[in-house]
Amino acid sequence: MPTFPESYWRKYPLPIFNKLTEDQTFDVAIIGGGITGITAGYLLAKEGVKVAIVEAGRILTGTTGHTTAKITAQHNIIYDELISHFGEEKARLYYDANHGALNFIRKTIQTHHIDCDYSDQDAIIYASTDQGKVKVEKEAKAYQKLGITSTTVNSLLLDIDIQNGLVMHNQGQFHPLKYLHKLVQLFVEAGGTIYENTAAMDIDDGERPQVMLRNGKKINCDYIIAASHFPFCDKKGLYFARMYVERAYILAVKTKKLFPGGMYISADSPTRSLRCTPMNGEELVLISGDGHKTGQGIDTLKHYQALEQFGAQVLGIENYLYRWSAQDMYTLDKVPYVGSILESQPRILIATGYRKWGMTNGTSAAMLLKDTILDKVNPYKDLYSPHRFHADPDVKKFISTNLDVAKNLIKGKLEFIPNHPDDLENDEGSPVMVNGKRAAAYRDMEGKLHLVDGTCTHLGCEVEWNHGDRTWDCPCHGSRYSVDGEVIDGPAVKPLAKLEE
Repeated sequence: MPTFPESYWRKYPLPIFNKLTEDQTFDVAIIGGGITGITAGYLLAKEGVKVAIVEAGRILTGTTGHTTAKITAQHNIIYDELISHFGEEKARLYYDANHGALNFIRKTIQTHHIDCDYSDQDAIIYASTDQGKVKVEKEAKAYQKLGITSTTVNSLLLDIDIQNGLVMHNQGQFHPLKYLHKLVQLFVEAGGTIYENTAAMDIDDGERPQVMLRNGKKINCDYIIAASHFPFCDKKGLYFARMYVERAYILAVKTKKLFPGGMYISADSPTRSLRCTPMNGEELVLISGDGHKTGQGIDTLKHYQALEQFGAQVLGIENYLYRWSAQDMYTLDKVPYVGSILESQPRILIATGYRKWGMTNGTSAAMLLKDTILDKVNPYKDLYSPHRFHADPDVKKFISTNLDVAKNLIKGKLEFIPNHPDDLENDEGSPVMVNGKRAAAYRDMEGKLHLVDGTCTHLGCEVEWNHGDRTWDCPCHGSRYSVDGEVIDGPAVKPLAKLEE
């Protein structure tokens, strides 16, 4: 297993953009340089809108740079649940939105001749247990109700015994950074501006919104799009209480057996997902899954080991090249929030909650955001509205999610911490006690101690050590920090304070 996590996609070189160092004015400011922000920026710039994309670090290094990059409307088991909660009409709209995103990506690749390792692939959900079999049967019936072309199967071209499977044909996969690099080029050619290493901290929601930056500068604009994975500014929308965060894990390996093609995902838990991608004339197989709530559960290194064991059983592992993890938001009803952050603030727009299916959900969100700003009709506006609320399942999920938050908040405050920084071995991290207070300590491979305040700067929960990725993760709302306290993932926007032993 590689010592440190590293995404295969991020090996692809990207252009470097300057920091914002002076106050600026644009028609639209987009916070977040992932698939949603870049696609929305590209679409708006094509229409003559003056747009800036602002990224706290480097573009395409967040969730988009850590995806499995399946481009599909088959989002595991979802359509039976959508029909149950919302009815067939809205379930069909969800499919149409994501199928439309797939077609948009295909057309964009063809129009601009983008070399991004794109290929058409079948997407297959499979079940290996009786419980999973029932889920797949119900999902197949949902496909029939919605008119989704599909095939049921009883075996796979993989060494996996299954009860049944469901195939959604003619889906796609690609190298996400190669694709989005071209959109970045087209965006800049159309007059768009990108600022990297420029962190947004807050929004002044006056008559004309302003993005307030960490360096004290600001961006004046007519519209703000928060495409930063988690809305960096809540504005009393209570999004931290209406979503939860999960991590999943990915291995990139060369296998002993030939991969048969297709994109696979299990209906059973823990999730197992497979696809391959070309790499230097060979095949690189991506094995992913084993998701859990961020900052909670077992030693995270064990999730990588579980996937390694699965890959060895199914395909045999010849060489283990990369490993990384990904983080994504879940809304209460599993449908993304895309639209105005509050009904009273139509010029501040958000896009979040893609549930690990960001290639199509993120693209569809960008198309909706573009239509919103240009005042064009979009059939998916109500479906994705952040202001929707459904008694079932929203109330149950709201209660369970926030009870979990409360449990972890209290646990972190009352937990007995026996460790002192001196107890740590090299390459070991742990909560510790320093001067009678809880802190977060990591001793690196050279023996240097990295000591920070372990209280999350979002809402005050205590962070936990992520052994697999060597980060500090908040179990309440999913904020993540480096060993020196810098924010990796929101909702937190402020770093953890550094401490002296």
